[in-house]
Amino acid sequence: MAEPIPPPDQKAADGASPTAPELSRKIEAQLQDAAQRLPSLPDELAYEVKPEALLAACRTLRDAPELGFEMLMDVAGVDYLHHGRDEWQTESATGTGFSRARIRAATAPDPDMPGRFAVVYQLLSVAHNARLRLRVKCPDTREPTVDSVTGIWAGANWFEREAFDLFGILFRGHPDLRRILTDYGFIGHPFRKDFPLIGNVEAQYDPEKKRVVYQPVSIVPRVLVPKVIRHDHRYEPALRDPEAPR
Repeated sequence: MAEPIPPPDQKAADGASPTAPELSRKIEAQLQDAAQRLPSLPDELAYEVKPEALLAACRTLRDAPELGFEMLMDVAGVDYLHHGRDEWQTESATGTGFSRARIRAATAPDPDMPGRFAVVYQLLSVAHNARLRLRVKCPDTREPTVDSVTGIWAGANWFEREAFDLFGILFRGHPDLRRILTDYGFIGHPFRKDFPLIGNVEAQYDPEKKRVVYQPVSIVPRVLVPKVIRHDHRYEPALRDPEAPR
């Protein structure tokens, strides 16, 4: 007979699910000072690992019997250039509403700020039915580099190539680090927060040269604005047809 699900008042004091505190104690016992707990949702676990300890920590997470994170589900790059600084520019935007910026900075963010780039790994333990998010920050912002985990999880190969292609993050020891989504002649890394929305160059077939050539972008710049629900006079009660069904 399956054990009943405990009511909310029996959950851990920190709001985590009953298995999260136990799993976090096991992780911290194995990784010790190499990893630091990150804020996360109540039913999630997230840790940040030091760059020099990344490979050792990943092997421990995979091989320790009480952890057993044998599957790497995803690897993603992150650019924290505008993190906590941007404001939505809408008709009714405020500095306190949902998803607003945490910091109202008067100056533009520094593209060389420490820890601008990071790599996030999503791990799964099938044996223990547990998930873990692991983050490592790139020490050098000008040339963001971390160790490749392809020797630990072979499935990281294409994920790391995507992060290299879109964010310019280099993975030391990767067997075939080259672009995977953009064209071979693509310039720049399109997911970086300072990459222009219209791109740097555009590709076009040249009938005289009989090949694809790159030229300066001719697209008119535009600003993407999120949708905002605004007042619409067409739905005023006084303008409704009295004969229309309510």
